[in-house]
Amino acid sequence: MLRSFFTCIFICSSIFAGAQIRLPAIMADNMVLQQNDSATLWGWAQPGEKIRVTTSWNGRLDSAVTTRDAKWRLKVKTPAAGGPYEITLQGRNTIKLQNVLIGEVWVCSGQSNMEWSGNHGLKQIKAELPVCADANIRFFHVPKTTAAYPQDDAEATWTLCDSNTLKSFSAVAYYFAKKLRKDLDVPIGLINTSWGGTPAEVWTPAQDVASQPSLVEAAGKLTPGNYWPYLPGYTYNAMIAPFTQFSIAGAIWYQGESNSGTASTYDPLMRTLIGSWRKAWGREFPFYYVQIAPYNYGKETIKGALLREAQTATLGYPHTGMAVITDLVDDTSNIHPQNKADVGLRLANWALGDHYGKSGIAYKSPMYEKMEQRNGKIIVFFRNADNGLKVNGSKATQFYIAGADRQFWPADVKIVGNTAVVSAKAVKQPEAVRFSFTNTAIGNVFSKEGLPLGPFRTDNWPEK
Repeated sequence: MLRSFFTCIFICSSIFAGAQIRLPAIMADNMVLQQNDSATLWGWAQPGEKIRVTTSWNGRLDSAVTTRDAKWRLKVKTPAAGGPYEITLQGRNTIKLQNVLIGEVWVCSGQSNMEWSGNHGLKQIKAELPVCADANIRFFHVPKTTAAYPQDDAEATWTLCDSNTLKSFSAVAYYFAKKLRKDLDVPIGLINTSWGGTPAEVWTPAQDVASQPSLVEAAGKLTPGNYWPYLPGYTYNAMIAPFTQFSIAGAIWYQGESNSGTASTYDPLMRTLIGSWRKAWGREFPFYYVQIAPYNYGKETIKGALLREAQTATLGYPHTGMAVITDLVDDTSNIHPQNKADVGLRLANWALGDHYGKSGIAYKSPMYEKMEQRNGKIIVFFRNADNGLKVNGSKATQFYIAGADRQFWPADVKIVGNTAVVSAKAVKQPEAVRFSFTNTAIGNVFSKEGLPLGPFRTDNWPEK
């Protein structure tokens, strides 16, 4: 009987211990919740257990009952930006989340140029460390993880921005947050989920890649590396899926170098990725990305140019924006440009102007719109250049022009307002113009506001 008694006590204790409220890693002290939203709180507990949640910003009590799958979920209304606040969760145990801020939350993803931090030798970050401390900028750094199926949690911790935490955090994301923090005057939360070398396929749900034969074919051409995954969905499952219940304002993305060998399918791949993320989060959030920088890819002289062209095409997808950074490179043999501050700034200006509706911000680079053939010349028209274009230097460079023989020649260029008049003595009847359409080209034409003209070609001729 004594043995039976202790067995009963052990079983009851085990059941009680298993009934503890548990929370995902992203719901923790120091987190930032999206302001003016209906934020989801969720976790696990004993089936049938009632979970009571009280938020200190309004003292309101909300509750949910744990399902047979040991899951609970509820939504709480968040106010305008502020804090710090507390959230108290009560079931058979009590959890109190402290130092919670309400503000703007952004997902920051991609490959190495998003991942790059002070620990990778960025001089800008080293100079930033003595002045970076800001308790209203919070980091959630997701470790490199893969999974064959979508996960519901990941190991990570919310931290405050200071000289220690910034060293290993995305530099681009930090500068993005710093600008938003200054101009919006609200707390900023960053979910950094990036991995150097990864192709976009691994950040896209596998079933969405599999549904399109062209994407399946392109994925089959990816070259496996020793330091990153390449199978579709593997980082999405482990590094994106766990956070899709967490309310966000939007996403920033810096990736593309690892897809330069399959540029022809990069635009539909990115549309699939963006669409799948929005579907998972249940909202049409803005998605701003960086066009890859000039870099020497070797013998294939327009490999990078074709990828940049595909990235430009993705601007046709709703609520997207692209930061052009062709002018922010001083060494085309380095795939990791040092200047991450201006990259983050340009992404932030996209968010400020496009998403937050701030006026007086130049954030769209001039882009090719159309061309007209006139008297042995080609007139190229550009959008996003209402105040006109300017040339840094004595004459515009990286313009080339060709006739029916498809032989391109260096062009003479005259900038007139928001147009370029392009010609060459060797081309009597021109048919096409290209600008900065090589791997390493760095043009010198800008909007009057100082944003670089996006690389383009007016033709669609296949390469020889």
